[in-house]
Amino acid sequence: MPTSSAASAHRPALSVPPHRRVVAVIVLIPALVALALWAFAWPAARTAPRDLPLGVAGPAAATAPVEQRLEGREGAFDLHRYADESAAREAVEDREVYGAVVVTEQGPKLLTASAASPVVAQTLQQAVADPASAAGARVTTADVVPAAAGDPRGAAMNASVLPLALAGIGAGTAVTLLGLRGARAATALVVSAALVGVVAAALAQSWLEAVPGNWWAVAGTFGLAALAMGAAVAGLAALIGRAGLGLGTLLIMLLGNPFSGAASAPEMLPEPAGAIGQWLPPGAGVSLLRSVSFFDGAAGTGPALTLTWWAALGLGAVLLAGAPKRRTGNAEPAPGRNPAAAG
Repeated sequence: MPTSSAASAHRPALSVPPHRRVVAVIVLIPALVALALWAFAWPAARTAPRDLPLGVAGPAAATAPVEQRLEGREGAFDLHRYADESAAREAVEDREVYGAVVVTEQGPKLLTASAASPVVAQTLQQAVADPASAAGARVTTADVVPAAAGDPRGAAMNASVLPLALAGIGAGTAVTLLGLRGARAATALVVSAALVGVVAAALAQSWLEAVPGNWWAVAGTFGLAALAMGAAVAGLAALIGRAGLGLGTLLIMLLGNPFSGAASAPEMLPEPAGAIGQWLPPGAGVSLLRSVSFFDGAAGTGPALTLTWWAALGLGAVLLAGAPKRRTGNAEPAPGRNPAAAG
């Protein structure tokens, strides 16, 4: 006859009645679908320039009509004025603006940077060329910082966000479910992220030739992004239990991924999606990768600090959660030794 303890071992772990579990599934799945559709479809359906940094260069009298037309698209562009084409080019290369309209005697000239965003470059061409054509002027375009020849539309850059997010979520989840704690968990996260960075750089740069720049800088960027996401998931789980896995996945996959601006630019997303995305690891990772790969690190300090803070806080939470267990384990008497006899 089975004992009461043996019988209790076969009881369901959940104490929630079955009918409530059914209701929870019926309600939860549509809610998750609605959340996913909102997070992914809303930014895609509302893609348009919003305070997009754009330069205007040339004599004040000549640039006034251009500025007036651009300012007529209320809220679309944040205009920056430069003295000449040289200053405008430098601003594009430093990622101060996505492009610039230079007014010359031969007509308007548009400077773009498809490396920063092919979608933005195309949007600027349409915005500047349409009114100029109506006025009888022809606009010439110069791509100051072109996208990689192997990936002119930036598809690989956009596609890299999801694998990195999966790698980070997978690493944080594996560390938690395998019961790794403290220094072991932190070491596993760091080494895993480093290997992810090497593999991602080998595929994206060495094979696809879609991400130029210094190979080790690219690998380090991939690795730092993966570490920030993995540490965030593991850190949340260390602080609040396994519910942290769900919260970390929500932040990275359902918010960070669609709000990253990888397919266009943060300024092309509806507010406040673009700003939120840059504070999350996927968006910061894409911005840093663009800066490192195409712009010699220009405007990369902010995204690098964002990723570093996520990684540091996540690893700190993992180490902090493991510290009491180590102290408790060190305080336990050795097997077979009688604590009373020690006195």
